[in-house]
Amino acid sequence: MSKKGNNLLIAASGTGGHIFPALAIAEDLENDWNISWMGIAKRCESDLVPKKYNFITINIKSPRKRNIALFLEYLKIIFSAFEVAKILKFKKISLVFTTGGYISAPTIIAARVLGIPVIIHESNLIPGTVTKYFGRFCNQVLIGFRDTTSFLKNSNITFTGTPLRQQFYISHDLPNWAPNGKGPLIVVMGGSQGANGINEMLSEVLHFLLKNDIRVIHILGDSKNIDLRYENNRNYLQIKFIEAIAPLMQNCDLVIARSGAMTINELIHTQKPSILVPYPNSKNNHQEHNAMLLASIGGSIIIHQDKKAKFVLKSVLQEIFKFDLGNSKKQYQKLEIMKKNMKAIHNFDSKLKIKKVINNYLSEL
Repeated sequence: MSKKGNNLLIAASGTGGHIFPALAIAEDLENDWNISWMGIAKRCESDLVPKKYNFITINIKSPRKRNIALFLEYLKIIFSAFEVAKILKFKKISLVFTTGGYISAPTIIAARVLGIPVIIHESNLIPGTVTKYFGRFCNQVLIGFRDTTSFLKNSNITFTGTPLRQQFYISHDLPNWAPNGKGPLIVVMGGSQGANGINEMLSEVLHFLLKNDIRVIHILGDSKNIDLRYENNRNYLQIKFIEAIAPLMQNCDLVIARSGAMTINELIHTQKPSILVPYPNSKNNHQEHNAMLLASIGGSIIIHQDKKAKFVLKSVLQEIFKFDLGNSKKQYQKLEIMKKNMKAIHNFDSKLKIKKVINNYLSEL
């Protein structure tokens, strides 16, 4: 199939929650579209996006100020639509796909002024600011969770789920560098930016876990709080960051993590029980709402990051890894119930659904 004129711009920037779904879709569209990727300089997409996607950057900053200063910050973002419009014209873009975040606002404005169709994907249960206010100007709003519909008015909504990276659609063995004991395996992670709060909580319970032969793989992220007390323990492994997370999630028994949309969908796909610690400063408290989806079906336990968190985490872990005294073997009843609850969630290929939505626009070119 000829790709002449099939020019797709993907606008995705910021955290892994915006970038990874876009990467997953890009992988499936390479044979049908000429793909350009627009991001922001010195953000993590600079390292994550393959060069084959013709990476372009624009110069905007995340609005972090308050009151009138915040209004001015948003005005700057909107005015950057002129810069985006030049890119759209130069690249002769015929369709825009974006995953929310502040880069989406000027992209949507520029595309609509130029008459270019726009598709936005919202992976969180509670839609972000751009999706909430600019979704109505998009040709289609794709949502990761059905309940998101109630938060979006006057938008053309399609439920697709959230696509995962290709590695999650392949079966993996546990890497040979992982702790190889016989006890349960916990993977602790904080998302693409790490999580100091989770790392500090874990340091308080490591002694209990390792004493009971529970293996721990601890993904530190950018944390500066590194606990070296157990670095020589055969059941404990610290790593800064790992791109290939699927082999770990597929083969572990429990995940301790933040509750960003990508993590929630990875847990659903791998059917893994979890302890979720919502990021307390997430916009619209969206991580709390994401976590509630799994907690409501008994697949996850939520712990809030506060002064009592480390004590609550220890109590929860003691409950999960309480032995079944009526069984000669170590059988963790609470953990098994959580696993069973996760397996009851319906799973489907969201990549295929989104690819179909995007490729429907090929007939209009």
